[in-house]
Amino acid sequence: MTRSEADRSVLERLRQESGGSAVYDRLLATDDLDTLAGVLTEAGQPLWARELAAFRLGTAGDRRAFEALVLLLNHRDPPRCAAAAHALARLGDPRTARAAAALATNELRVAYALHPIRLLTALRAPEAVPALITTLRRRLRPHDPYRRVALACVEGLGELGDPRAEPVLNDALAHPALAEAAVHALARIPRPR
Repeated sequence: MTRSEADRSVLERLRQESGGSAVYDRLLATDDLDTLAGVLTEAGQPLWARELAAFRLGTAGDRRAFEALVLLLNHRDPPRCAAAAHALARLGDPRTARAAAALATNELRVAYALHPIRLLTALRAPEAVPALITTLRRRLRPHDPYRRVALACVEGLGELGDPRAEPVLNDALAHPALAEAAVHALARIPRPR
């Protein structure tokens, strides 16, 4: 099996977290999806093992990984969030966009919204534009500390090119940290003829 650079990066990080254990080698080598799914439900499994099993199942399109990947998508550790988003994008589960939208718009977890926002943009699902608009509107408050989240929303809305985003992108023009990205995003929205 050939692996992408993103896959290799995740697997190398998890190998290091495992301390190069034999369990890591076994989970990496197995083609038995039931063995990987068992790791997600067995008590006492370390986080790296659960992430490895969920990542491998997700990238294989096995929906048993969905819940574990959604939990990892909202983890405090950005590399785990990025790996979960990567696997969820490949999983093809119809629940993914709804879960990512819920995480992106959860004001109590906004510090971890970056990867759900990027995942929503990649999925181009119906939930994406409303979730990004909602999240960006909240980030336009004075002294909001989550500029990276706001910027991801602006960039995502530009990539999605939906006219519903125009009002919030116009509001983003007043924020120096977002203005340039907002100009580019607005330029990507098709004009009516």
